[in-house]
Amino acid sequence: MRKNNRMYAAVIGLAVAGVTTLATGSADGHGYVDSPVSRAKLCQQGSVTNCGPIQWEPQSVEGPKGFPAGGPSDGRICAGGLGQFSQLDDPRGGAWPTTQVSAGQSYSFRWRITARHSTTDFKYYITKNGWDGKRALTRADLDPQPFLSIPYGGQRPDATVTHQAAIPSGKTGRHLILGVWTINDTGNAFYSCADVRV
Repeated sequence: MRKNNRMYAAVIGLAVAGVTTLATGSADGHGYVDSPVSRAKLCQQGSVTNCGPIQWEPQSVEGPKGFPAGGPSDGRICAGGLGQFSQLDDPRGGAWPTTQVSAGQSYSFRWRITARHSTTDFKYYITKNGWDGKRALTRADLDPQPFLSIPYGGQRPDATVTHQAAIPSGKTGRHLILGVWTINDTGNAFYSCADVRV
């Protein structure tokens, strides 16, 4: 009987270790854009209400990488394809608060990294002129190429990451900027949507 108890304890121990490894492996990298202020950050700071669980974890919008060829489906991009964060995809009648920016002028794009991770790159996309802010974001709404791409070659970013870039010339009116932080050693990326007015 003792032999069976030891074997049972060993199996349980291995199972717990396996679950712990899986859990920590999926939680290595987390972050969000806080400048310009992202939808997730607006929810976290209480500037926007009725946000659901994103208000407690703005850093957790993690979905499949490979955007724009892969990644979350259209209409679910701002939430990274995650149903529990679907409030980020809700256009709220075009009423998300905006950050004022100027076309052609340099702006600092800042990520808060709450858990650092081996990184492929950071990319930033912006909507086309005439974007309808009353609809959930689709790929067709965005310029096809990122206006800023920062390769990282597998390096781990600092806790705060700032990228300097000009808002593309010719942009006017309301826009959405999509930041994508692609993780190097997992199949995921982090998605962060920020509403701006040019």
